[in-house]
Amino acid sequence: MSEPTPSVSTEHKHWVEQLGQSALDRSGGPYVITGGMTTSGPAHMGTLCEMLYPQAISHYLQRMGKTVRYIFVADILDAFDAVPMSMQKYDAILTPHLGKPLCHVPDPTGAHPSFGDFFLNESLGIAKQFGVRPEIVRAQDLYASGAMDSIAHLFISKTEPLRALVARTSLRESLPADWHPLMPICANCGRIATTRVTRADADSYDYACDKDVKYASGCGHSGSNKITDHQYKLTWRLHWPAWMKHFGTSIEGAGMDHHTRGGSWDTCQAVFCEIFNQEPPIGYQFGFVLFQGKKYSKSKGIGMGLSDLLKLQPAPVLAYALLRPDLAENRDINPTAENLLRLMSEYEEAGRLARRVGLVDASGQTLSATLPPVLAHPTESPVAEVSRAERKRALAYTLAASRPLWAISFSDLLIYYGLYGNWDLVAQKLGHAEDISYLAPFVQAWDAQNLMPEDYRFRFSPAPTDDPLVREWARALEPGMSALDIHNSVFSVARAHSAKPGELFSKLYQTLINKPRGPKMGRLVEVIGVARVKDALLCAPEKP
Repeated sequence: MSEPTPSVSTEHKHWVEQLGQSALDRSGGPYVITGGMTTSGPAHMGTLCEMLYPQAISHYLQRMGKTVRYIFVADILDAFDAVPMSMQKYDAILTPHLGKPLCHVPDPTGAHPSFGDFFLNESLGIAKQFGVRPEIVRAQDLYASGAMDSIAHLFISKTEPLRALVARTSLRESLPADWHPLMPICANCGRIATTRVTRADADSYDYACDKDVKYASGCGHSGSNKITDHQYKLTWRLHWPAWMKHFGTSIEGAGMDHHTRGGSWDTCQAVFCEIFNQEPPIGYQFGFVLFQGKKYSKSKGIGMGLSDLLKLQPAPVLAYALLRPDLAENRDINPTAENLLRLMSEYEEAGRLARRVGLVDASGQTLSATLPPVLAHPTESPVAEVSRAERKRALAYTLAASRPLWAISFSDLLIYYGLYGNWDLVAQKLGHAEDISYLAPFVQAWDAQNLMPEDYRFRFSPAPTDDPLVREWARALEPGMSALDIHNSVFSVARAHSAKPGELFSKLYQTLINKPRGPKMGRLVEVIGVARVKDALLCAPEKP
Protein backbone atom coordinates (compact mmCIF):
# COMPACT_ATOMS: atom_id res chain seq x y z
CA MET A 1 0.00 0.00 0.00
CA SER A 2 1.45 3.39 -1.00
CA GLU A 3 2.10 6.11 1.51
CA PRO A 4 -0.44 8.99 1.48
CA THR A 5 0.82 12.18 -0.11
CA PRO A 6 1.66 14.76 2.58
CA SER A 7 -0.75 17.65 2.59
CA VAL A 8 0.35 21.17 1.81
CA SER A 9 -0.84 24.05 3.95
CA THR A 10 -2.85 26.72 2.17
CA GLU A 11 -0.23 29.43 2.67
CA HIS A 12 2.32 27.26 0.84
CA LYS A 13 0.08 26.75 -2.18
CA HIS A 14 0.13 28.67 -5.42
CA TRP A 15 -3.13 30.54 -6.00
CA VAL A 16 -4.05 28.16 -8.83
CA GLU A 17 -3.81 25.26 -6.40
CA GLN A 18 -5.99 27.09 -3.88
CA LEU A 19 -8.73 27.86 -6.41
CA GLY A 20 -8.54 24.38 -7.87
CA GLN A 21 -8.91 22.85 -4.43
CA SER A 22 -11.91 25.09 -3.69
CA ALA A 23 -13.61 23.69 -6.80
CA LEU A 24 -12.73 20.12 -5.84
CA ASP A 25 -14.15 20.65 -2.37
CA ARG A 26 -17.48 21.78 -3.82
CA SER A 27 -18.11 18.99 -6.31
CA GLY A 28 -16.62 16.17 -8.26
CA GLY A 29 -17.11 18.00 -11.55
CA PRO A 30 -17.34 18.44 -14.42
CA TYR A 31 -16.11 22.02 -14.04
CA VAL A 32 -16.82 25.13 -16.08
CA ILE A 33 -14.27 27.96 -15.93
CA THR A 34 -15.50 31.18 -17.50
CA GLY A 35 -14.12 34.60 -18.26
CA GLY A 36 -15.10 37.52 -20.41
CA MET A 37 -13.94 40.81 -21.82
CA THR A 38 -15.01 43.70 -24.00
CA THR A 39 -12.54 44.13 -26.86
CA SER A 40 -12.78 47.85 -27.60
CA GLY A 41 -9.08 48.59 -28.05
CA PRO A 42 -5.62 47.06 -28.50
CA ALA A 43 -4.68 44.08 -26.35
CA HIS A 44 -2.37 44.80 -23.40
CA MET A 45 -1.15 42.86 -20.38
CA GLY A 46 -4.44 43.39 -18.56
CA THR A 47 -6.21 41.82 -21.54
CA LEU A 48 -3.92 38.82 -21.23
CA CYS A 49 -4.75 38.40 -17.52
CA GLU A 50 -8.44 38.06 -18.38
CA MET A 51 -7.67 35.12 -20.66
CA LEU A 52 -4.59 33.58 -19.04
CA TYR A 53 -5.83 33.14 -15.46
CA PRO A 54 -8.90 31.02 -16.34
CA GLN A 55 -6.70 28.95 -18.65
CA ALA A 56 -4.24 28.30 -15.80
CA ILE A 57 -7.05 27.10 -13.51
CA SER A 58 -8.46 24.92 -16.30
CA HIS A 59 -5.08 23.33 -16.99
CA TYR A 60 -4.50 22.65 -13.31
CA LEU A 61 -7.83 20.85 -12.93
CA GLN A 62 -7.23 18.91 -16.14
CA ARG A 63 -3.89 17.74 -14.76
CA MET A 64 -5.83 16.49 -11.76
CA GLY A 65 -7.74 14.27 -14.17
CA LYS A 66 -10.92 16.36 -14.14
CA THR A 67 -13.25 17.22 -17.01
CA VAL A 68 -13.07 20.96 -17.57
CA ARG A 69 -14.68 23.37 -20.02
CA TYR A 70 -13.12 26.83 -20.43
CA ILE A 71 -15.52 29.35 -21.98
CA PHE A 72 -14.59 32.92 -22.77
CA VAL A 73 -17.34 35.45 -23.48
CA ALA A 74 -16.42 38.05 -26.09
CA ASP A 75 -18.62 40.86 -24.74
CA ILE A 76 -18.82 42.84 -27.98
CA LEU A 77 -22.54 43.54 -27.56
CA ASP A 78 -21.34 46.27 -25.20
CA ALA A 79 -21.60 49.92 -26.28
CA PHE A 80 -18.85 51.55 -28.35
CA ASP A 81 -17.88 54.50 -26.16
CA ALA A 82 -14.58 55.89 -27.50
CA VAL A 83 -12.30 55.78 -30.52
CA PRO A 84 -8.97 54.34 -29.31
CA MET A 85 -5.72 56.15 -30.07
CA SER A 86 -4.64 53.45 -32.50
CA MET A 87 -7.78 54.11 -34.59
CA GLN A 88 -7.71 57.90 -34.60
CA LYS A 89 -7.03 57.98 -38.33
CA TYR A 90 -10.50 56.45 -38.78
CA ASP A 91 -12.19 58.91 -36.45
CA ALA A 92 -14.51 60.33 -39.12
CA ILE A 93 -15.73 56.82 -39.97
CA LEU A 94 -16.11 55.59 -36.39
CA THR A 95 -17.50 58.58 -34.49
CA PRO A 96 -21.00 58.35 -36.02
CA HIS A 97 -21.27 54.83 -34.55
CA LEU A 98 -20.60 55.80 -30.92
CA GLY A 99 -23.25 54.33 -28.65
CA LYS A 100 -23.91 51.28 -30.86
CA PRO A 101 -22.97 47.73 -29.83
CA LEU A 102 -19.36 47.04 -30.78
CA CYS A 103 -20.50 44.11 -32.89
CA HIS A 104 -22.62 46.50 -35.00
CA VAL A 105 -19.80 49.03 -35.59
CA PRO A 106 -17.99 48.45 -38.90
CA ASP A 107 -14.32 47.52 -38.93
CA PRO A 108 -12.77 50.48 -40.77
CA THR A 109 -10.02 48.23 -42.14
CA GLY A 110 -12.62 45.96 -43.75
CA ALA A 111 -10.82 42.85 -42.47
CA HIS A 112 -13.38 41.70 -39.89
CA PRO A 113 -17.15 41.59 -39.44
CA SER A 114 -17.13 44.40 -36.87
CA PHE A 115 -15.01 46.81 -34.87
CA GLY A 116 -15.35 44.55 -31.83
CA ASP A 117 -14.20 41.57 -33.90
CA PHE A 118 -11.14 43.50 -35.08
CA PHE A 119 -9.73 43.72 -31.55
CA LEU A 120 -11.13 40.34 -30.54
CA ASN A 121 -9.20 38.76 -33.40
CA GLU A 122 -6.04 40.55 -32.26
CA SER A 123 -6.53 39.33 -28.68
CA LEU A 124 -7.16 35.74 -29.77
CA GLY A 125 -4.13 35.76 -32.05
CA ILE A 126 -1.91 36.92 -29.22
CA ALA A 127 -3.54 34.49 -26.77
CA LYS A 128 -2.59 31.58 -29.02
CA GLN A 129 1.07 32.55 -28.62
CA PHE A 130 0.58 31.93 -24.91
CA GLY A 131 -1.08 28.56 -25.48
CA VAL A 132 -4.49 30.01 -24.54
CA ARG A 133 -7.28 28.51 -26.66
CA PRO A 134 -10.64 28.94 -24.93
CA GLU A 135 -14.05 28.14 -26.31
CA ILE A 136 -15.16 31.57 -27.58
CA VAL A 137 -18.78 32.64 -27.26
CA ARG A 138 -19.72 36.04 -28.64
CA ALA A 139 -22.28 37.83 -26.48
CA GLN A 140 -24.43 38.75 -29.49
CA ASP A 141 -24.66 35.08 -30.45
CA LEU A 142 -25.59 34.16 -26.90
CA TYR A 143 -28.54 36.57 -27.00
CA ALA A 144 -29.49 35.85 -30.61
CA SER A 145 -29.77 32.13 -29.83
CA GLY A 146 -32.36 32.85 -27.15
CA ALA A 147 -30.07 31.51 -24.43
CA MET A 148 -30.69 34.56 -22.25
CA ASP A 149 -34.45 34.84 -22.80
CA SER A 150 -35.55 32.80 -19.80
CA ILE A 151 -33.26 34.81 -17.54
CA ALA A 152 -34.57 38.05 -19.07
CA HIS A 153 -38.13 36.92 -18.33
CA LEU A 154 -37.14 36.17 -14.75
CA PHE A 155 -35.44 39.54 -14.30
CA ILE A 156 -38.39 41.44 -15.77
CA SER A 157 -40.73 39.68 -13.34
CA LYS A 158 -38.47 40.76 -10.50
CA THR A 159 -37.67 44.29 -11.66
CA GLU A 160 -38.47 45.97 -8.35
CA PRO A 161 -36.61 43.46 -6.13
CA LEU A 162 -33.67 43.75 -8.53
CA ARG A 163 -33.79 47.52 -8.39
CA ALA A 164 -33.44 47.35 -4.60
CA LEU A 165 -30.75 44.64 -4.83
CA VAL A 166 -28.60 46.55 -7.32
CA ALA A 167 -28.94 49.79 -5.36
CA ARG A 168 -27.99 48.07 -2.11
CA THR A 169 -25.03 46.12 -3.50
CA SER A 170 -23.68 49.13 -5.39
CA LEU A 171 -23.92 51.27 -2.23
CA ARG A 172 -26.44 53.68 -3.72
CA GLU A 173 -29.53 54.97 -1.97
CA SER A 174 -31.62 54.41 -5.09
CA LEU A 175 -31.40 53.91 -8.83
CA PRO A 176 -32.79 56.26 -11.51
CA ALA A 177 -36.53 56.01 -11.99
CA ASP A 178 -36.05 54.61 -15.51
CA TRP A 179 -33.64 51.85 -14.43
CA HIS A 180 -34.56 48.51 -15.96
CA PRO A 181 -32.85 45.12 -16.37
CA LEU A 182 -32.99 45.43 -20.17
CA MET A 183 -30.97 47.68 -22.49
CA PRO A 184 -32.83 47.77 -25.85
CA ILE A 185 -31.12 48.31 -29.19
CA CYS A 186 -32.79 51.16 -31.07
CA ALA A 187 -34.33 50.00 -34.34
CA ASN A 188 -33.77 53.46 -35.86
CA CYS A 189 -30.21 54.52 -34.97
CA GLY A 190 -28.84 51.20 -33.74
CA ARG A 191 -27.61 52.60 -30.41
CA ILE A 192 -27.80 50.68 -27.13
CA ALA A 193 -26.30 53.33 -24.83
CA THR A 194 -29.11 55.89 -25.33
CA THR A 195 -32.25 53.77 -24.85
CA ARG A 196 -34.50 53.12 -21.87
CA VAL A 197 -37.44 50.78 -21.27
CA THR A 198 -40.74 52.63 -20.80
CA ARG A 199 -43.00 49.58 -20.29
CA ALA A 200 -42.47 45.85 -20.01
CA ASP A 201 -44.42 42.66 -19.41
CA ALA A 202 -43.43 39.01 -19.49
CA ASP A 203 -43.08 38.86 -23.27
CA SER A 204 -42.51 42.37 -24.65
CA TYR A 205 -41.32 45.87 -23.87
CA ASP A 206 -41.58 49.42 -25.15
CA TYR A 207 -38.56 51.72 -25.30
CA ALA A 208 -37.50 55.25 -26.10
CA CYS A 209 -34.14 56.32 -27.54
CA ASP A 210 -33.95 59.66 -25.77
CA LYS A 211 -31.02 59.45 -23.35
CA ASP A 212 -27.89 61.56 -23.65
CA VAL A 213 -24.55 60.07 -22.55
CA LYS A 214 -21.10 61.65 -22.68
CA TYR A 215 -20.32 60.24 -26.10
CA ALA A 216 -23.71 59.97 -27.85
CA SER A 217 -27.27 61.29 -27.91
CA GLY A 218 -30.54 59.44 -28.50
CA CYS A 219 -32.32 59.82 -31.82
CA GLY A 220 -35.80 60.27 -30.23
CA HIS A 221 -37.25 57.09 -31.72
CA SER A 222 -39.80 55.01 -29.76
CA GLY A 223 -40.46 51.36 -30.44
CA SER A 224 -41.66 47.99 -29.16
CA ASN A 225 -40.00 44.58 -29.19
CA LYS A 226 -40.69 41.08 -28.02
CA ILE A 227 -38.06 39.37 -25.85
CA THR A 228 -37.80 36.77 -28.61
CA ASP A 229 -36.71 39.48 -31.07
CA HIS A 230 -33.39 39.42 -29.21
CA GLN A 231 -32.78 43.13 -29.65
CA TYR A 232 -31.62 43.72 -26.09
CA LYS A 233 -28.83 43.16 -23.64
CA LEU A 234 -29.03 42.85 -19.87
CA THR A 235 -27.49 45.70 -17.93
CA TRP A 236 -23.92 44.86 -16.83
CA ARG A 237 -24.58 44.01 -13.18
CA LEU A 238 -27.16 41.47 -14.34
CA HIS A 239 -25.51 40.42 -17.61
CA TRP A 240 -22.46 39.07 -15.75
CA PRO A 241 -24.28 36.70 -13.36
CA ALA A 242 -26.64 35.77 -16.21
CA TRP A 243 -23.88 34.25 -18.33
CA MET A 244 -22.51 32.42 -15.30
CA LYS A 245 -25.99 31.02 -14.63
CA HIS A 246 -26.38 29.96 -18.26
CA PHE A 247 -23.00 28.19 -18.48
CA GLY A 248 -23.10 26.71 -14.97
CA THR A 249 -19.88 28.45 -14.03
CA SER A 250 -17.73 26.87 -11.32
CA ILE A 251 -15.10 29.63 -11.10
CA GLU A 252 -14.78 33.10 -12.60
CA GLY A 253 -12.49 35.97 -11.69
CA ALA A 254 -12.26 39.69 -12.33
CA GLY A 255 -10.06 42.68 -11.59
CA MET A 256 -9.93 44.35 -8.21
CA ASP A 257 -12.28 47.13 -9.32
CA HIS A 258 -15.10 44.58 -9.66
CA HIS A 259 -14.31 43.10 -6.26
CA THR A 260 -14.20 46.29 -4.22
CA ARG A 261 -17.00 46.88 -1.73
CA GLY A 262 -20.02 47.90 -3.78
CA GLY A 263 -18.51 46.44 -6.95
CA SER A 264 -20.26 44.25 -9.48
CA TRP A 265 -19.10 41.02 -7.76
CA ASP A 266 -21.22 41.97 -4.73
CA THR A 267 -24.21 42.30 -7.05
CA CYS A 268 -23.38 39.02 -8.76
CA GLN A 269 -23.33 37.12 -5.47
CA ALA A 270 -26.61 38.68 -4.35
CA VAL A 271 -28.29 37.81 -7.68
CA PHE A 272 -27.31 34.17 -7.27
CA CYS A 273 -28.43 33.97 -3.65
CA GLU A 274 -31.62 36.06 -3.83
CA ILE A 275 -32.85 35.68 -7.42
CA PHE A 276 -31.44 32.36 -8.66
CA ASN A 277 -31.65 30.80 -5.17
CA GLN A 278 -28.35 28.97 -5.52
CA GLU A 279 -24.75 29.21 -4.39
CA PRO A 280 -22.71 31.66 -6.48
CA PRO A 281 -19.64 30.47 -8.38
CA ILE A 282 -16.23 30.67 -6.77
CA GLY A 283 -14.91 34.16 -7.41
CA TYR A 284 -11.40 35.52 -7.34
CA GLN A 285 -9.89 38.94 -7.80
CA PHE A 286 -6.60 39.77 -9.42
CA GLY A 287 -4.44 42.84 -9.08
CA PHE A 288 -3.92 45.54 -11.65
CA VAL A 289 -1.26 45.36 -14.32
CA LEU A 290 0.79 48.54 -14.10
CA PHE A 291 3.19 50.02 -16.60
CA GLN A 292 6.16 51.69 -14.92
CA GLY A 293 4.07 52.12 -11.78
CA LYS A 294 0.97 53.55 -13.48
CA LYS A 295 -2.29 51.80 -14.35
CA TYR A 296 -2.66 50.99 -18.03
CA SER A 297 -4.82 53.60 -19.77
CA LYS A 298 -5.77 53.34 -23.44
CA SER A 299 -7.11 56.91 -23.48
CA LYS A 300 -3.96 58.41 -21.92
CA GLY A 301 -1.54 56.28 -23.88
CA ILE A 302 -0.06 54.71 -20.73
CA GLY A 303 1.28 51.24 -21.32
CA MET A 304 2.78 49.13 -24.06
CA GLY A 305 0.68 46.93 -26.30
CA LEU A 306 1.13 43.18 -26.07
CA SER A 307 2.36 43.04 -29.66
CA ASP A 308 5.22 45.36 -28.73
CA LEU A 309 6.02 43.51 -25.50
CA LEU A 310 6.12 40.22 -27.38
CA LYS A 311 8.99 41.59 -29.45
CA LEU A 312 11.01 41.98 -26.24
CA GLN A 313 10.11 38.86 -24.27
CA PRO A 314 8.98 35.36 -25.26
CA ALA A 315 5.32 34.65 -24.53
CA PRO A 316 6.07 32.03 -21.82
CA VAL A 317 8.23 34.55 -19.95
CA LEU A 318 5.50 37.21 -19.97
CA ALA A 319 2.95 34.59 -18.86
CA TYR A 320 5.27 33.59 -16.01
CA ALA A 321 5.50 37.24 -14.91
CA LEU A 322 1.71 37.28 -14.53
CA LEU A 323 1.29 33.82 -12.99
CA ARG A 324 4.12 33.82 -10.43
CA PRO A 325 2.99 36.56 -7.96
CA ASP A 326 0.15 36.12 -5.50
CA LEU A 327 -3.12 36.75 -7.28
CA ALA A 328 -4.04 40.04 -5.58
CA GLU A 329 -0.59 41.57 -6.16
CA ASN A 330 -0.26 44.28 -8.78
CA ARG A 331 2.06 43.36 -11.64
CA ASP A 332 4.32 46.21 -12.72
CA ILE A 333 5.63 45.95 -16.28
CA ASN A 334 8.77 48.04 -16.57
CA PRO A 335 10.81 46.93 -19.60
CA THR A 336 14.23 48.32 -18.72
CA ALA A 337 17.34 46.47 -19.83
CA GLU A 338 18.00 45.17 -16.32
CA ASN A 339 14.40 44.09 -15.72
CA LEU A 340 14.16 42.26 -19.04
CA LEU A 341 17.26 40.20 -18.33
CA ARG A 342 16.27 39.60 -14.70
CA LEU A 343 12.90 38.17 -15.75
CA MET A 344 14.48 35.94 -18.41
CA SER A 345 16.92 34.57 -15.84
CA GLU A 346 14.19 34.01 -13.25
CA TYR A 347 12.06 32.13 -15.78
CA GLU A 348 14.99 29.90 -16.71
CA GLU A 349 15.70 29.16 -13.05
CA ALA A 350 12.01 28.31 -12.49
CA GLY A 351 12.21 25.88 -15.40
CA ARG A 352 15.24 24.15 -13.94
CA LEU A 353 13.50 24.05 -10.56
CA ALA A 354 10.37 22.49 -12.08
CA ARG A 355 12.55 19.77 -13.56
CA ARG A 356 14.37 19.21 -10.27
CA VAL A 357 11.19 18.72 -8.27
CA GLY A 358 9.71 16.39 -10.86
CA LEU A 359 7.04 18.59 -12.44
CA VAL A 360 8.50 18.39 -15.95
CA ASP A 361 10.99 16.16 -17.73
CA ALA A 362 13.98 17.23 -19.79
CA SER A 363 11.78 17.75 -22.87
CA GLY A 364 9.43 20.04 -20.96
CA GLN A 365 6.62 17.48 -20.77
CA THR A 366 4.46 17.84 -17.63
CA LEU A 367 4.94 14.85 -15.36
CA SER A 368 2.84 15.70 -12.33
CA ALA A 369 -0.21 17.77 -11.47
CA THR A 370 1.03 18.79 -8.05
CA LEU A 371 4.24 19.82 -6.38
CA PRO A 372 5.79 18.04 -3.44
CA PRO A 373 5.04 19.75 -0.15
CA VAL A 374 7.50 21.79 1.86
CA LEU A 375 8.65 19.22 4.39
CA ALA A 376 9.35 19.95 8.03
CA HIS A 377 12.55 17.89 7.64
CA PRO A 378 13.54 18.42 4.00
CA THR A 379 16.56 16.10 4.22
CA GLU A 380 14.10 13.20 4.19
CA SER A 381 13.64 13.73 0.45
CA PRO A 382 16.05 15.76 -1.71
CA VAL A 383 13.35 16.18 -4.37
CA ALA A 384 11.06 17.89 -1.86
CA GLU A 385 13.62 20.40 -0.63
CA VAL A 386 11.67 23.37 -1.86
CA SER A 387 10.59 26.51 -0.11
CA ARG A 388 7.18 28.14 -0.37
CA ALA A 389 8.51 30.62 -2.94
CA GLU A 390 10.17 27.83 -4.95
CA ARG A 391 6.97 25.78 -5.06
CA LYS A 392 5.09 28.74 -6.49
CA ARG A 393 7.78 29.57 -9.04
CA ALA A 394 7.96 25.97 -10.24
CA LEU A 395 4.20 25.65 -10.64
CA ALA A 396 3.96 29.05 -12.32
CA TYR A 397 6.57 27.85 -14.82
CA THR A 398 4.57 24.73 -15.73
CA LEU A 399 1.44 26.84 -16.26
CA ALA A 400 3.30 29.45 -18.34
CA ALA A 401 5.57 27.23 -20.45
CA SER A 402 3.88 26.85 -23.83
CA ARG A 403 7.15 25.41 -25.22
CA PRO A 404 10.06 23.49 -23.65
CA LEU A 405 12.73 25.58 -21.94
CA TRP A 406 15.60 26.46 -24.26
CA ALA A 407 18.78 24.49 -23.66
CA ILE A 408 21.07 27.53 -23.47
CA SER A 409 20.85 30.36 -20.99
CA PHE A 410 19.80 33.70 -22.42
CA SER A 411 22.72 35.45 -20.71
CA ASP A 412 25.12 33.05 -22.44
CA LEU A 413 23.46 33.84 -25.74
CA LEU A 414 24.09 37.55 -25.13
CA ILE A 415 27.76 36.80 -24.48
CA TYR A 416 28.10 34.77 -27.67
CA TYR A 417 26.31 37.49 -29.63
CA GLY A 418 28.73 40.04 -28.17
CA LEU A 419 31.71 37.89 -29.09
CA TYR A 420 30.73 36.96 -32.64
CA GLY A 421 27.88 39.28 -33.72
CA ASN A 422 26.86 36.65 -36.26
CA TRP A 423 24.09 34.11 -35.63
CA ASP A 424 25.57 31.47 -37.93
CA LEU A 425 28.80 31.55 -35.93
CA VAL A 426 26.86 31.51 -32.67
CA ALA A 427 24.93 28.43 -33.83
CA GLN A 428 28.19 26.72 -34.82
CA LYS A 429 29.64 27.35 -31.37
CA LEU A 430 26.55 26.54 -29.31
CA GLY A 431 24.49 24.12 -31.37
CA HIS A 432 20.75 24.15 -30.44
CA ALA A 433 19.87 25.88 -33.71
CA GLU A 434 16.11 25.77 -33.01
CA ASP A 435 16.51 27.51 -29.65
CA ILE A 436 18.84 30.13 -31.15
CA SER A 437 16.38 30.79 -33.97
CA TYR A 438 13.63 31.29 -31.37
CA LEU A 439 15.65 33.60 -29.09
CA ALA A 440 17.70 35.58 -31.61
CA PRO A 441 14.88 38.03 -32.52
CA PHE A 442 14.61 39.10 -28.88
CA VAL A 443 18.35 39.78 -28.70
CA GLN A 444 18.14 41.82 -31.88
CA ALA A 445 15.11 43.74 -30.60
CA TRP A 446 16.95 44.59 -27.37
CA ASP A 447 19.93 45.76 -29.39
CA ALA A 448 17.83 47.83 -31.80
CA GLN A 449 15.82 49.48 -29.00
CA ASN A 450 18.85 50.21 -26.84
CA LEU A 451 17.65 47.72 -24.23
CA MET A 452 20.74 45.54 -24.22
CA PRO A 453 22.08 45.46 -20.64
CA GLU A 454 25.24 47.54 -20.53
CA ASP A 455 27.35 44.62 -19.26
CA TYR A 456 26.48 42.68 -22.43
CA ARG A 457 27.01 45.50 -24.90
CA PHE A 458 30.57 44.66 -25.94
CA ARG A 459 32.86 43.10 -28.52
CA PHE A 460 35.86 40.92 -27.73
CA SER A 461 38.79 43.22 -28.48
CA PRO A 462 41.76 42.00 -26.42
CA ALA A 463 44.73 44.29 -25.99
CA PRO A 464 48.11 42.76 -25.18
CA THR A 465 49.26 44.04 -21.82
CA ASP A 466 52.42 44.37 -19.83
CA ASP A 467 50.54 44.84 -16.54
CA PRO A 468 52.24 42.31 -14.22
CA LEU A 469 49.08 41.52 -12.25
CA VAL A 470 47.01 40.83 -15.38
CA ARG A 471 49.80 38.70 -16.84
CA GLU A 472 50.14 36.67 -13.64
CA TRP A 473 46.40 36.03 -13.65
CA ALA A 474 46.58 34.96 -17.30
CA ARG A 475 49.41 32.54 -16.55
CA ALA A 476 47.28 31.01 -13.77
CA LEU A 477 44.58 30.04 -16.27
CA GLU A 478 44.50 26.31 -17.00
CA PRO A 479 42.51 24.23 -19.51
CA GLY A 480 39.35 22.78 -18.03
CA MET A 481 38.84 25.51 -15.43
CA SER A 482 35.17 26.16 -14.64
CA ALA A 483 33.58 29.60 -14.61
CA LEU A 484 33.69 29.55 -10.81
CA ASP A 485 37.37 28.55 -10.79
CA ILE A 486 38.17 31.41 -13.18
CA HIS A 487 36.19 33.88 -11.11
CA ASN A 488 37.88 32.79 -7.87
CA SER A 489 41.32 32.98 -9.47
CA VAL A 490 40.90 36.76 -9.77
CA PHE A 491 40.48 36.99 -5.99
CA SER A 492 43.43 34.67 -5.39
CA VAL A 493 45.83 36.68 -7.53
CA ALA A 494 44.62 39.99 -6.05
CA ARG A 495 45.02 38.73 -2.47
CA ALA A 496 48.50 37.36 -3.20
CA HIS A 497 49.60 40.87 -4.16
CA SER A 498 47.55 42.80 -1.60
CA ALA A 499 45.58 44.34 -4.44
CA LYS A 500 41.88 45.14 -4.49
CA PRO A 501 39.93 42.46 -6.42
CA GLY A 502 37.63 45.12 -7.90
CA GLU A 503 40.57 46.92 -9.45
CA LEU A 504 41.89 43.70 -11.00
CA PHE A 505 38.46 42.85 -12.38
CA SER A 506 38.29 46.30 -13.94
CA LYS A 507 41.73 45.90 -15.52
CA LEU A 508 40.74 42.52 -16.96
CA TYR A 509 37.52 43.83 -18.48
CA GLN A 510 39.33 46.83 -19.92
CA THR A 511 41.95 44.56 -21.45
CA LEU A 512 39.52 42.00 -22.86
CA ILE A 513 36.51 44.07 -23.99
CA ASN A 514 37.72 47.67 -23.64
CA LYS A 515 35.17 48.46 -20.91
CA PRO A 516 35.45 48.75 -17.12
CA ARG A 517 32.88 45.99 -16.59
CA GLY A 518 30.96 43.30 -18.44
CA PRO A 519 29.39 39.86 -18.03
CA LYS A 520 30.55 37.72 -15.12
CA MET A 521 34.27 37.27 -15.67
CA GLY A 522 34.34 33.54 -15.12
CA ARG A 523 31.61 32.83 -17.64
CA LEU A 524 32.99 35.35 -20.13
CA VAL A 525 36.42 33.71 -20.15
CA GLU A 526 34.91 30.22 -20.21
CA VAL A 527 32.87 31.14 -23.31
CA ILE A 528 35.78 32.87 -25.06
CA GLY A 529 38.03 29.96 -24.19
CA VAL A 530 40.79 29.84 -21.60
CA ALA A 531 43.55 29.22 -24.16
CA ARG A 532 42.34 32.05 -26.38
CA VAL A 533 42.26 34.54 -23.47
CA LYS A 534 45.64 33.38 -22.20
CA ASP A 535 47.28 33.76 -25.61
CA ALA A 536 45.70 37.18 -26.16
CA LEU A 537 46.93 38.58 -22.85
CA LEU A 538 50.42 37.09 -22.92
CA CYS A 539 51.37 37.76 -26.54
CA ALA A 540 52.99 41.10 -25.59
CA PRO A 541 56.45 40.90 -24.01
CA GLU A 542 56.79 41.71 -20.34
CA LYS A 543 58.60 44.83 -19.26
CA PRO A 544 62.23 44.11 -18.36
